[in-house]
Amino acid sequence: MGKLSNIARRTFLIGSAAVTGGVAFGTYCYLKPPVNPLAPMPDEITLNPYVIINKDKIIIITPRAEMGQGIHTTLAALVAEELDVPIDMITTEHGPASNTYCNMRVLSMGLPFSDYKPSLIRDFTQRTMAVSAKFVGMQLTGGSTSTIDSFERMRSAGAAAREILLKSASYRLEADIRTLVTKDGYVIAKNGQRIKYQELAYDAAKTHSSLWPTLKPRAKWKYLGKSLPRIDMLSKINGTAKFGIDITKSDMLYATVRMNPKLGGKMLSFDATKALQKSGVKKIVDLGNGIGVIATSTWRAFKASKEIHIEWEKAPYPPTTMAIFTKLSEAFDYNANSSLRSDGDTKASLHAAEDILEAEYRTPFLAHLCMEPMNATVLLSRDRLDIWSGNQAPTVVRDKAASITGLNATRVFVHTPYMGGGFGRRIETDFIDQAVQLAMAIPGKPIKLTWTREEDTTHDYYRTAAIARMKGVVDVDRPSVFKADIAAVSVLRQQSQRTLGLTIPGPDKLLVEGAFNQPYDIKNYKVNGYVSHLSVPVGSWRSVGNSYNAFFHECFLDELAHARDLDPIQMRLDLMKGIDKPSRQVVEKVADMANWSGRKNGDKARGIAFCYSYGSPTAQIIEVSQSEFGIKIDKVWCATDVGIALDRRNIDAQIMSGVIFGLSAAIHNEITFYDGEVQQSNFNNYKTIGLAQAPEVETLILENKLEMGGVGETGTPPSMPALANAIFALTGNRIRTLPLKHYFDFA
Repeated sequence: MGKLSNIARRTFLIGSAAVTGGVAFGTYCYLKPPVNPLAPMPDEITLNPYVIINKDKIIIITPRAEMGQGIHTTLAALVAEELDVPIDMITTEHGPASNTYCNMRVLSMGLPFSDYKPSLIRDFTQRTMAVSAKFVGMQLTGGSTSTIDSFERMRSAGAAAREILLKSASYRLEADIRTLVTKDGYVIAKNGQRIKYQELAYDAAKTHSSLWPTLKPRAKWKYLGKSLPRIDMLSKINGTAKFGIDITKSDMLYATVRMNPKLGGKMLSFDATKALQKSGVKKIVDLGNGIGVIATSTWRAFKASKEIHIEWEKAPYPPTTMAIFTKLSEAFDYNANSSLRSDGDTKASLHAAEDILEAEYRTPFLAHLCMEPMNATVLLSRDRLDIWSGNQAPTVVRDKAASITGLNATRVFVHTPYMGGGFGRRIETDFIDQAVQLAMAIPGKPIKLTWTREEDTTHDYYRTAAIARMKGVVDVDRPSVFKADIAAVSVLRQQSQRTLGLTIPGPDKLLVEGAFNQPYDIKNYKVNGYVSHLSVPVGSWRSVGNSYNAFFHECFLDELAHARDLDPIQMRLDLMKGIDKPSRQVVEKVADMANWSGRKNGDKARGIAFCYSYGSPTAQIIEVSQSEFGIKIDKVWCATDVGIALDRRNIDAQIMSGVIFGLSAAIHNEITFYDGEVQQSNFNNYKTIGLAQAPEVETLILENKLEMGGVGETGTPPSMPALANAIFALTGNRIRTLPLKHYFDFA
């Protein structure tokens, strides 16, 4: 598309005059019209934030980050469907940092409601939060919300564009608009005359559309609901796709950082004498908690950074993993932050029970370890700042950079390329903030900051460690008491402080999600959340609280079933009866897929787990066997209900990705501490499942729910407990602490 810029305070009116001679079509009608943030090139015309037309092509603006999940293809299809443009006739670009592209769904993620329980108060509160989200204006990719948030907005953009094109054609042809149709980028008259959209663009800029354009019924969809070719696939195969780490600029300098390995500690002093003598080193910059090295190549910056002698302040948390978990467990000594589920009377029921099952579960800190390490390229000119970096929150990047430089936010331009993974890590802006500071040290020169893999691994915002203390009672055929006390560091509090500059008060839903909000009918059912004030930095990690709570919840349910020799699937079906039909159906379907006949099937064993997360009930069965080299994961069956499946092949890929992500965590992954420092540094000691260890994954996508659900994270939570339950069925050993590598060998 060329240049994008933020046009502040420009009122967006569908049908207003074209901006700088070009045309983009769309609609965004919520409360009041937003500004249009697009500044097209001279041969382009834009009317609103989502579609740009020039003489050669149609560009659809996709304002969510593409980090491998295929979102650019799906979002483009939403517009193309209503605009009547074939997928192969369009290109996509990530939108600029703009409040116009705010994620209106993301704030509702923190609301203390269960997705499977519709209610007037839930719906009203979600609508209220959508209004609030527009005023907050945070443009964010995360929480499996991209498609849900864009489903109506981007379809409306295409529909509004189509409407004004038809109006323009009717004026030109002096024909009744009802006699005109659109197809494959043309308006077609009753007599067969065809006018290309490009020919109508300029006149369309002077035409008004409805504020609420009519959308196609599902029965008339051409592209949505079908598996489409990925728009980004070819460039990623042939190597032409541009990731943040691929950015090059003329006269560019290169940088890296060394930060205090004792996280949160400051730098007391440093001696850069030797580093400054190294060839190509231009400058050493004090970053407060570490140093930045600017040189004529990345390798020279890497080498010079190792020559700097630095004295570090101690960490503000206990020095070892054991001591950290001791501190974490102290959260149970204080009042619960939340009791978002408290059915019946668990206290009295436990007091009266004769046979109580108790268990303590633990999960470790986890790193994101994206394939592409953290990086950013920044150019500070006299009155302008340009940032090229993979990120999940462009408006946060913009505002943080403006604060650091003192520039007005309208003079900060964020360019978001493809990302080699995100998983929540690139919501954070620490590495971009550093690049901005380095650019300020040598203004007028583009500075490309690249973290070493070791720096990336040891300075993450980790998935929080967590402890769960479980109590339960099982009657003859079902549990009658289920109590979970869960302690963890609050991701919501830490991340809201970093990104929004405020600490969100009240009960922390994210800490207990995956436990309190599951569709099981247990008479006495209580989940308490305890916030630990450990100062280890934590952040969003794929599926956030669901990632550990599903392990606690579903493994303990399996223990309860085993205590009375109940079939774990039938017990779940009984508990779901009358609560949520779609959830029950995914459990039934996954049992059918695997031909379930019990925990053991000859020399193989199976485990079941379920998690309702991000609006999508998901069930998995994992089959394992014993080999001479250790436990082998043979197959995974997964059924999920997404409500509306826009692209099944893409959903399949996301589910498979989530499963592998979760199994890697279950078997291998942990972040441990010694002397306040993270001990893991690279893929050699923070392993992921490779092709040889990866199981076959079979998926089934259902559409029984009335509301659309997310898919990017939902495959991860059930995978860990399903594997642990399968291993229990195989070995008789109940493991309540991850990772499993400490207890078993894996083939």
